[in-house]
Amino acid sequence: MNNPHPSRRTVLRAGGVTGLAAAVGLTAHSAQAAPAAADRAPHIVDLGPAVRQFSLMSALLIGDTAYIGSRNIEPAQIIAVDLPTQKMVARTDLANGHSIQALAADDSGRYLYAGILQKASSGSANLFRWDLHSPDRPAEPLGSIADRDVRALAVAPDGVVYAVGGGSGTAPALWEYDPATGEIRNVGTPDPEVTLARAVAATRTHAFFGAGTTFNGGGDTSRAALYVYDRSAKSFTSIAPSELLGDPSIRDLAVLGDRLAVSTAGSTEDAKVALLDLNDLSSYQVATSIGKVAKSFAMIGDTVYYANEEGLLAYRPRTNAISPVRFDGPELGEIWGVDSRAGKAVVTSAYGFVAQIDPERGTAAVTDLGRAGAPMAPQTVMGIAAGGGYVYVGGNATIARHTLGSDEVVNLRAPGEAKDAIVVNRVLYTGQYNSQGIWRYDPRTGEIGQAAHFPSEQNRPLDVTFDEDNGLVLAGVQSDTEGGGALWTYHPRTNRCRHFANPVDESQCVRGIASRNGVAFLGGDNTTPTGPRSTVVAFDPVAGEELWRVDPRQSAGTAALAVRGRHLYGLSRKGGLFVIDIPRRKLIHRADVSSVSNGFAAMVTNRGVVYGVSDTSVFRFHPRTFAVSVVVPDIDGGWYSGSHIAHDERGRLYTMRGRTLVQITDHHR
Repeated sequence: MNNPHPSRRTVLRAGGVTGLAAAVGLTAHSAQAAPAAADRAPHIVDLGPAVRQFSLMSALLIGDTAYIGSRNIEPAQIIAVDLPTQKMVARTDLANGHSIQALAADDSGRYLYAGILQKASSGSANLFRWDLHSPDRPAEPLGSIADRDVRALAVAPDGVVYAVGGGSGTAPALWEYDPATGEIRNVGTPDPEVTLARAVAATRTHAFFGAGTTFNGGGDTSRAALYVYDRSAKSFTSIAPSELLGDPSIRDLAVLGDRLAVSTAGSTEDAKVALLDLNDLSSYQVATSIGKVAKSFAMIGDTVYYANEEGLLAYRPRTNAISPVRFDGPELGEIWGVDSRAGKAVVTSAYGFVAQIDPERGTAAVTDLGRAGAPMAPQTVMGIAAGGGYVYVGGNATIARHTLGSDEVVNLRAPGEAKDAIVVNRVLYTGQYNSQGIWRYDPRTGEIGQAAHFPSEQNRPLDVTFDEDNGLVLAGVQSDTEGGGALWTYHPRTNRCRHFANPVDESQCVRGIASRNGVAFLGGDNTTPTGPRSTVVAFDPVAGEELWRVDPRQSAGTAALAVRGRHLYGLSRKGGLFVIDIPRRKLIHRADVSSVSNGFAAMVTNRGVVYGVSDTSVFRFHPRTFAVSVVVPDIDGGWYSGSHIAHDERGRLYTMRGRTLVQITDHHR
C-alpha cells in the first residue's frame, strides 16, 4: 500500500562532536567524547517518516461499530469505525502510553474501557474510560494500576472492571475498578512466580486470572497459571486443567454463556484451548489447537471462533475438533480482535482492515481502515536495511520500502515485526518476530514471503548479518519463553536452512552477530539475574561447531558486535566497549563508553570504520586507538525494540532521528 506524504528531503547539518584519546589496553576507563576540528560535520538528509500507518493492537465490536486501539503511534488513540458505512465516525486520544492492548465494554455498551502499555511507569493513568454516548468528549483517565502495563480488561455484569498486566518489578496482580466509588484496588497476587498476566474474565460472582511467562523465560520461571477469584470471599483458587500446565502461559479468557473459554500460548507444543463449566470448574474439555497462538474468542451458534498466528480457526465443542476457516479474501496476518455480527466473524487484522467473514459461505467483506479515515501516523520502528536503491524499515505488520532519490514509500505486508534485516544482491532478508523465521523480498519481482521456518520457541530474531564466505544469512535469536537462544542459517541459493539451539549457553540468547572468514561471532546476553552475561563465541556455521569463546569481562550482556579487519568490536548493554583480537583469540581493549551508549545499541562497519548507534547518539570508533567520537548527538531515534543502523553500497548510513528516517554521510578522516 502506498503511503504518500509531503516531500521532506530537507538537507540538514549536524554539528558532529568528535575526537577522544583513549589508551589501548585492558585497563577499564571512562571515555568522554570531546570535539575535534579536523573533521567536517556530517551531511544529513531527512527522508521523511520511516513507517507511516495506523498501527493497531486491539479491537472490540459494539453494535455495528468496531473500536480499535492504536499501537506505537502518538498519541495513543481509539478510533470508531461504522461497519455498514465503512467510515470512521469517532476518535479519542489518550493522555498516556504508546499502545492500547486492552479494550472492554460494559453490558450497556455505553462505557468503553482501555488499558495502555508504556515504556516506563510514569505515575500517570494507565486505565481510561470513553463515554460512547458522548464520543466527542475525550476518554477520561481513571487512574493507574501499579503494574506498568495493562494487558487485558474485563467488565463484570454489575459494571465492576477487572484488569491484569505486568512490566513492573513485582509479580502481576488482579486489579479491580469500581465505577460506583471510582476506586482502583489490588485484590491480590495469586501466583508470585508468574511474570506477566495477559488474560482476565469476569462474571457477577467471580473473576478469572490467566498468567505465566511470556518474556525472559527459562530456568525456574513459571508456566501457565489460571486462578478463579471469589468476589465475595475475596480468595483465589487454582483451576488450571493439567493439560495446560506445560505451556508457557494462559493467553486469553472469555465468558461464553455458561462456559469459560481458555487458551494457552504454545512454545515447544501447539497451543491448547479449553472450555470450563462455570457451574463446575472441575468439569472441562481440552483440545490441541493449530499453531502457537490462540486468542480472541467469539461464539457463533455452537461454534467458537478464535485467532491463531495466521488466521481464523473454528472450534466445535461437540466433536472437540479444530479447523481453519476457509474463505475467499485477503490473508489476515496477525489478528487483534474476533467478534460476531449477524452470523459473521468480525476479524480485525494488523494489516489495517476489518474483515466480516461468513464461515458458511466462505465469503468476506473487507473494510480498509485507511480508506475509512483512520489517521496515518509515524510509528516507532524495528530493523533497518539498505541496498539496491532502497532503504527498508520494519514496523508492525509492515516493512516500509523507501526509494532513494524519490519520495516513493511503499508499505509491504509482512506478519509480525522485522526485528532486523540485511540486503544481499538487492534482495531483502528479514528476521521476523514472532516465530516467523526469515522472510525474503525481491523488489525486481515484488515477491515477498517466508524463506525459512525454524522451531517456534526460537521466536525473537535480534540481529541479522551475511556471511560472504559461506553465502549464508545469519540470525541471532532469543527464546522468550524457554530461555537461551539460537543461531539461524539460511543459504539463499540452495534454500537450505539450519538452526543451532543455545550456541552460547542455556541462559544467554544471541543478541549480537558478526562474521569474518566464514566464522560467525555470537554475542551472548543473559536477561536473568545470575550467570554469565556477555560471552562471545566463535562458531563454524557450516559444521555447526564452536571454535572458541572469550569472556569480555562485562557487567551486562552484549548489545552489538561488528568486525573490522582482525578486530571484533563489542558493546554491552551498560555501555562497555570491548575489542577482541580474532587471530590471537584475546581480549585486548575495554572502555566505558556509556556517555554515548547505554542500553540496546547496534554497530556496522562502513568504509573501514565501525559505527554505532544508541538511543541518543550516532558514534564511531578510531580504527587504531578505539577512541569513541560522536558523529550525531541527540539523535534520539524513535525505536520500538532497540536502535539500528545500516549502510548502503555508497557508504551512506541510515538510522532514525525521532520518527524520521535519516541518511548520514560522515566526512571523517
